[in-house]
Amino acid sequence: MRSVRDFTAGVGFFFQGFGWVARNTRWWLFGLIPALIAFAVYVAALIFLGTNASSVAEFLTPFADSWSWRELFRTLVGIALFLGGLALAVLTFAALTLAIGEPFYERLSAAVDVLETEEEQPWWRTLPRSIRDSLVTLFYVLLFTIPLFFLGFVPVVGQTVVPVVGAAISGFFLTVELTTLALERRGMARKQRFALLRANKASALGFGVVVFALFLVPFAAVIAMPAAVAGAAFLVRNRLAPTP
Repeated sequence: MRSVRDFTAGVGFFFQGFGWVARNTRWWLFGLIPALIAFAVYVAALIFLGTNASSVAEFLTPFADSWSWRELFRTLVGIALFLGGLALAVLTFAALTLAIGEPFYERLSAAVDVLETEEEQPWWRTLPRSIRDSLVTLFYVLLFTIPLFFLGFVPVVGQTVVPVVGAAISGFFLTVELTTLALERRGMARKQRFALLRANKASALGFGVVVFALFLVPFAAVIAMPAAVAGAAFLVRNRLAPTP
């Protein structure tokens, strides 16, 4: 029962963040700028992938040239490539948006989560570290999601268990990305942040899963990004690393 309560509390922190940006519209509009830039990049990339999926599928499957059903097979491969690109876009949207808008979101997070003392460094010094940490997180995401992608073709399991497990994994790593700002302000390195989130897994999942579900909706990721950053600050302040 405690896990269920913690999961529900994690969901609630996102809505706290949503309420905060709704009351502070200046910060919401402020946080939309990097999200819009990242969204434009992903739209362009997905359009390019969608228009060239057939050619890429043909390039990747030369062994199918002699098959009578090669066109159907390559169509399915092209669809799988596009869906994989879409999933990767959802998983990496937060990381790219935070990298583009780190100065924006640092100020937003600090406005939500006021600390008497904090670790402060210029953004141009923290950016390389943030990119490195995001790449490490992406490696772990792919480590889990690539096997799930292939399991998705298994009848029944692929349509029931795999989507639930995939949403949980994606949600957890979204929480990893979104809580980075607030936890770094407390002087926590990547390994410490991972350990803290694993120790509070149910809350991290509750927060991340609701964000992941919203990010699947076109353009909702842009609207929800400032709320997600604010909600992550509430999650850190009230559950992960409470301040006196």
